[in-house]
Amino acid sequence: MADNPTSGGSKDLPANTKGGSSDGNSLVVCFGELLIDFVPTVAGVSIAEAPAFKKAPGGAPANVAVGISRLGGSSAFVGKVGEDEFGYMLADILKQNNVNTSGVRHDHNARTALAFVTLRADGEREFLFFRHPSADMLLQESELDKNIIKQARIFHYGSISLISEPCKSTHLAAMSLAKKSGSILSYDPNLRLPLWPSEEAAREGIMSIWDQADIIKISEDEITFLTGGDDHNDDNVVLKKLYHPNLKLLIVTEGSKGCRYFTKEFKGKVPGIKTKAVDTTGAGDAFVSGILNCLASDLNLFKDEKRLKDALLFANACGALTVTERGAIPALPTKEAVLKLIQQSAAAS
Repeated sequence: MADNPTSGGSKDLPANTKGGSSDGNSLVVCFGELLIDFVPTVAGVSIAEAPAFKKAPGGAPANVAVGISRLGGSSAFVGKVGEDEFGYMLADILKQNNVNTSGVRHDHNARTALAFVTLRADGEREFLFFRHPSADMLLQESELDKNIIKQARIFHYGSISLISEPCKSTHLAAMSLAKKSGSILSYDPNLRLPLWPSEEAAREGIMSIWDQADIIKISEDEITFLTGGDDHNDDNVVLKKLYHPNLKLLIVTEGSKGCRYFTKEFKGKVPGIKTKAVDTTGAGDAFVSGILNCLASDLNLFKDEKRLKDALLFANACGALTVTERGAIPALPTKEAVLKLIQQSAAAS
């Protein structure tokens, strides 16, 4: 189900690469959920109408960890799955993809989370989750691999792990440990409204840790949701309502159109790279993999607009390649494939 990565030589797009050795000097640690997505074998139908489903490994933080490894970077995953066939399969997929799994735990009382995901004919994504509770929600602070978290150059997480206890307290403890150890904190809210008790709970939960992040990546829909309906195209909305003084980088992804970026010194836009979309699952996670892989080996990217734009173009290309294949993890690209797409795109323009 998951391809083995082809590791490149140099790690990254920016020049001063420090390598991905196990001492953690470019290690990205991803915290959160690891689950099975069930995707209909037929496109454009509701979950109820689907004749059959294909299983695919999923969970945004896990996708990012694999994406970084595919690009030749160094990554680890911290989270919990069930002591069941799906849980062992997922842990094995991470290992096959050279992701450090010392932080993966198995729960013998709860199952691995399942999600049924479909893209209906009207283009809307439909989700049906089985988490009552699932193993990922039950990760205890005492189960954290503190050593791997302390090694993180970047500590990356979403908001799904904030929905319920004990995982919420564990998430906050892991963030605090990473910050104290000198890690850059990276946040992709990855809004999944069906999992939250209410829209208000989602908004409050997502914003509760907003001002602690050094890097935030959000989508256009998330801007509208978090601001209570404001225009996601308006840079002033982003700067006034979502940018905070501690932020080093705020990125707004705009699908195939590319992305916008905001730092203390500058803001701008990097165009997307056009490809033929087959399945958009995992495109955002591939983008995050791309930019975090670049940042892990060059933390001064924030300060040099030219290098930042190059890294964001690389991230855009990661997302563009991922939509050309079905599934998230199987479609995550290698560094060689990304650089080839950038060259082809430049030659065609």
